[in-house]
Amino acid sequence: MTSLNHHSKKKIAILIENDVEDAEFQVPYNALKQAGMDVVVLGSRMNETYKGKRGKVSVKPDGTTAEAIAAEFDAVVIPGGMAPDKMRCNRNTVRFVQEAAAQNQIVAAVCHGPQLLIEADLLKGKQATGYMAIRKDIINAGAKYIDEALVVDGNLITSRQPGDLAIFTTAILSRLGYGGKDAALPNENDKDAEWWKLADAWGGSTKGEVVKTLNTALAGEKYSIEALHQYVQKESDAEIKSLFEEMLQNKQRHIEYLEARLNQLGEKPSLAANIANQYAKVKTALTGSDDIYQLRSALGDVQTGIGDIGNLVPATTDPISTAIFTEIHKDLVMYEQRLVELYRAKVGNQVKSANPTTGAAVS
Repeated sequence: MTSLNHHSKKKIAILIENDVEDAEFQVPYNALKQAGMDVVVLGSRMNETYKGKRGKVSVKPDGTTAEAIAAEFDAVVIPGGMAPDKMRCNRNTVRFVQEAAAQNQIVAAVCHGPQLLIEADLLKGKQATGYMAIRKDIINAGAKYIDEALVVDGNLITSRQPGDLAIFTTAILSRLGYGGKDAALPNENDKDAEWWKLADAWGGSTKGEVVKTLNTALAGEKYSIEALHQYVQKESDAEIKSLFEEMLQNKQRHIEYLEARLNQLGEKPSLAANIANQYAKVKTALTGSDDIYQLRSALGDVQTGIGDIGNLVPATTDPISTAIFTEIHKDLVMYEQRLVELYRAKVGNQVKSANPTTGAAVS
């Protein structure tokens, strides 16, 4: 293991395990290194080469949490992905983080990183955030969950997802004494800063990667809006038709957001995004005209969309694109429930009509 003698410069431990979310390791690691800090990568095994879930990270640790002495560090960074689920199973890693927190060192966790804080019993009475999938876990651990890009409670720093990484890392740097005009870093609360550029400089998403995800989302929304137009034309049930028309307006708003973001980046929709509606027109032309069939087709499209956009939420380090994807995801989940309720009500009525004795008392 590298020497752990005290240096004049700040010393930071960044934890690693297999299936880490690549950007959540890369961005803080590169930023801290570029700031001239002593960054020590700690895993659970000395002779392991740890790999990221997206295949970008491949790193051998400088040492292990079993041998590391928390007092010799100024901060601990816990990246997310599926790595924290492995970290929390290692008693040495849990102990190391507990000792760092007990000595009032900075403990910073992003995305699923708070899973390790939960295991270490470090969230009770704290304000914290994390990836939406572990929101309930954070609350059950005794913390107040706040759905913000950055939540700071004393020496605890938490963020939700890759889109928050530039803000998360800036908050760590500033608390380690690296910041101000000389560092050319934005204020962590600056909503108008071009955070994606900073993340890119630290090894996050490039502009091309951000544009690709925006076009992927745009193609999905353009397909959906054309499919809904076809369903509306075939639908005879007024209640179902009304919901489809409301969804059309919602989709149009999503398209405007995505095209506006592309425009802000100096880009235009891709050919694939522009012709997605033609694909929908061909595909839906082959469907039937039964009202319930249209309802189930729309439900299937929404469920596909939930999966597709859910994959895009953590896919870039651009907070603005991430916010758009998150809003689309929330809207799709809401419409899925409304479609399901309508489907169950319509089919339930059909079942009752076909079997009028259902629910009757048995003599």
